[in-house]
Amino acid sequence: MVDKAFGGHPLDLGDGRRVRSTTVLCVKRGDAVVMAADGQVTLGATVMKHSAKKIRRLYNEKILAGFAGSTADAFSLFTRFESKLEQYGGNLGRSAVELAKDWRTDKLLRQLQALLIVADNKQMFLLSGDGDVIEPDAVSDGMIATIGSGGSYALAAATALMENTSFSAREIVERSMKIAAEICIYSNQSIMVEELKAE
Repeated sequence: MVDKAFGGHPLDLGDGRRVRSTTVLCVKRGDAVVMAADGQVTLGATVMKHSAKKIRRLYNEKILAGFAGSTADAFSLFTRFESKLEQYGGNLGRSAVELAKDWRTDKLLRQLQALLIVADNKQMFLLSGDGDVIEPDAVSDGMIATIGSGGSYALAAATALMENTSFSAREIVERSMKIAAEICIYSNQSIMVEELKAE
């Protein structure tokens, strides 16, 4: 349920001020999985922070998780997701489904406003509070997932690079994030990159 006092949108602070931020991109190519996020947090027409950390390593650093949306909400979701990973022995798919079920049905969790991308060496999922657990389609010889205001720009760039170059997952992510930051005013070039090494 959305509080109408905030203009009908969970990230709308009234008077045309809306919290906008983030480009998160995850690319799997071959044995490599790379996730990156910009560091910008914007409130209305003001950049509030340049170096926010929007990616976490979970479950003994074997799983990457990135968020778009409210930072406090994302931290709550990361904590809940990590407990699911512990409960299900690091099974990413099962943990993602169980988190999405809780997120959709729990009265308190339902209020959390964020999107998550989670990935390990084999799978990648986009999670939302509507109960969505989306595994991206295969692209060329890998997978790509994006969230955030610059996500569509990063997705377009990464898809083109994946299909037309032999760049590594890291090169695709770095170049795509740079392109997104040049186009999306809610993203910047203070980019954090995390990579899962093949086991």
